[in-house]
Amino acid sequence: MTTKALEGIRVLDMTHVQSGPSATQLMAWLGADVVKLEAPSGDITRTQLRDIPDADSLYFTMLNSNKRSITLNTKTERGKQLLTELIRRSDVMVENFGPGAVDRMGFTWDRIREINPRIVYASIKGFGDGPYTDFKAYEVVAQAMGGSMATTGFEDGPPMATGAQIGDSGTGVHAVAAVLAALLQRTRTGRGQRVNVAMQHAVLNLCRVKLRDQQRLAHGPLAEYPNDDFGDEVPRSGNASGGGQPGWAVKCAPGGPNDYVYVIVQPAGWKPLTRLIGRPELADDPGWSTPGARLPRLAKMFQLIEEWTTTLPKWQVLEKLNAESIPCGPILSTKEIIEDASLAANDMVVEVAHPERGSYVTVGSPLKLSDSPVDITASPLLGEHNEEIYVGELGLGDEELRLLRSGGVI
Repeated sequence: MTTKALEGIRVLDMTHVQSGPSATQLMAWLGADVVKLEAPSGDITRTQLRDIPDADSLYFTMLNSNKRSITLNTKTERGKQLLTELIRRSDVMVENFGPGAVDRMGFTWDRIREINPRIVYASIKGFGDGPYTDFKAYEVVAQAMGGSMATTGFEDGPPMATGAQIGDSGTGVHAVAAVLAALLQRTRTGRGQRVNVAMQHAVLNLCRVKLRDQQRLAHGPLAEYPNDDFGDEVPRSGNASGGGQPGWAVKCAPGGPNDYVYVIVQPAGWKPLTRLIGRPELADDPGWSTPGARLPRLAKMFQLIEEWTTTLPKWQVLEKLNAESIPCGPILSTKEIIEDASLAANDMVVEVAHPERGSYVTVGSPLKLSDSPVDITASPLLGEHNEEIYVGELGLGDEELRLLRSGGVI
């Protein structure tokens, strides 16, 4: 039987909503035993955006697969005692409450490492120390304050959020990297450590090329941007690639909202591209033949390409461009993605059986390890593993478990 990469690692998951659960789900996929500790009322996302009455929402199920769930009222004295024992038995503890919430429970970092000197204690917050510390953090707030929104959208339009959850799930990925590094360091030092990851910081890390361009602005306009005017800030530049090779999303037939192909024009691709668009004379025209000559004419270049692509469906455009090794990709709608056979074959779109919902489709693990395959299992029901963990692992008696339930401790 194959051993999973994180087999033997116990994660105490005190997270909710998205940033924390996305991190702990990745660890669960890698084989960690993730115990999701919830208040008796449950993670708020169990009931948010429900599509089926009285069943856990897709929001919850798609962020909490492969975990076990226990309930605990950590405001009670017995709840604090049980939490202490859970910390003692864990390798990793992850939380994403508001700043200071866990400290106010009586579990400061000093207290936690006193209970378990080997634990890696990770916190996901909206912001680092400073004037933003107590701001309430949401996905798009993090995008707004991390550089993403100011640089997303078109020049004449407002700042735009990206559909990718770079503030929440993007921070979760950063948190996993930090936790795994801390676990590796523990193998050398024998000690756990404190891990802090802020959503604003994670978004900023993902926007590093825009900070690159902010500094380049001091030396003049950014030639690879399609913008006509530059001030002292990096402008929004629509669908420009932002890299050394110009790219744009061009329309295709029949003109639906996602009938587009993203095309990147490399030097080697210019000549075959001119043949495809029916303008072979541009291949050797001094006004078009070199990357430097094309840079001031990007808008016109993509207009010429689009005059060709609008005559064909995007899949035919894709076929013709790929035949010439021209970098490109179709804009895939969410419907196309959920129905994509190749994504299903790669276990990236996965159907999961659930005891209340029936089956649902979720995103599979993007982390592919040859010796640690991932089988996606359903998210746990609220408190599904109370008896298994409190009685089977912590050694409580059946009668005490009944009293904990009746007393509102679990």
